[in-house]
Amino acid sequence: MPRRDAAKLAQRLGEHAEAVCRHYLSNGRRSGNYWQVGDVRNASGRSMFVRLRHSPKGPPGKWTDAATGEHGDLLDIIRESMGLIDFKDVADEARAFLAMPPPEPRPSRGKPAPVPTGSPEASRRLFAMSQPIPGTLVEAYLRGRGITILHGTASLRFHPRCYYRPEDHGPTETWPAMIGAVTDLAGRQTGAHRTYLDPLGLAPSGNGKAPIDTPRRAMGDLLGHAVRFGVAGSVMAAGEGIETTLSLRCALPDMAMAAALSAAHLGAILFPPTLRRLYVIRDNDPAGDGARDTLAERAREAGIEAIVLSPELEDFNDDLRHFGLEAIRAAIADQLMRKDRLRYLKRAA
Repeated sequence: MPRRDAAKLAQRLGEHAEAVCRHYLSNGRRSGNYWQVGDVRNASGRSMFVRLRHSPKGPPGKWTDAATGEHGDLLDIIRESMGLIDFKDVADEARAFLAMPPPEPRPSRGKPAPVPTGSPEASRRLFAMSQPIPGTLVEAYLRGRGITILHGTASLRFHPRCYYRPEDHGPTETWPAMIGAVTDLAGRQTGAHRTYLDPLGLAPSGNGKAPIDTPRRAMGDLLGHAVRFGVAGSVMAAGEGIETTLSLRCALPDMAMAAALSAAHLGAILFPPTLRRLYVIRDNDPAGDGARDTLAERAREAGIEAIVLSPELEDFNDDLRHFGLEAIRAAIADQLMRKDRLRYLKRAA
């Protein structure tokens, strides 16, 4: 979009500044001629001020965050509050809000290429737009699944309004989401995983996820990489899902772990050069059995000892919710090497 068109769109939004704020900054409130909120990502608080009317200081819609020094216009609010990556999406959202017709297409004149949808760079931008999980819906979601050991989970963040495009090409929606940073062995982010959450609490299915067809989605370069918790040394554990991996981590909080996000990706996960023993966190289904066998064989070919940790039910999150943490500790005690049982379970007791 040409800069002048963006300015016109921001000006049009400014004519409805309070309505924009009520919609995209719903955690804030009006105070005189300003809308006050915690930040541009719609956190609760009062450090950010959005001008609602013309004044000697400038036009409506301009905002400043006194805590961070950030500033911008209403297009920035739409972008940040919704977690949009491409400006085209921001402009489309603004026009939808204003009920404006789409613009006539214009030829590009040396404009930088947009970040491809689903690319590693798009995943990095999405993670950067998100916030740490303490005090957010992500923390509540994980605790609702029995996961209470949350230290060392900086690879997870919360986005309050993450874009969701239905697979049937229906209207684009926004949902709160847990964002997991997928990283390579060097710690560089290559992708992101989104778990869309029910903003009202438990979804009809009772698991806290948003009531949509595909509440889990991934983007970026995933093969061989993982969402990581802790830094792997000579020992680590690897599983499929984030919740499954974190459930076992509640019993072994000092063991480095990695969630590969699917059975196929678990079988292909790359090994840190320092790794000498790998615990394979098995899901109790045919896909889990295949991933177990593939990963164990690859590890042994690399000279790494592979030991399988098996749940009683479908996965370790089911075990955690149905049997409790002490039962998981007792169940895996016999599955761990003695030296690791003394090293890790002793600290967790």
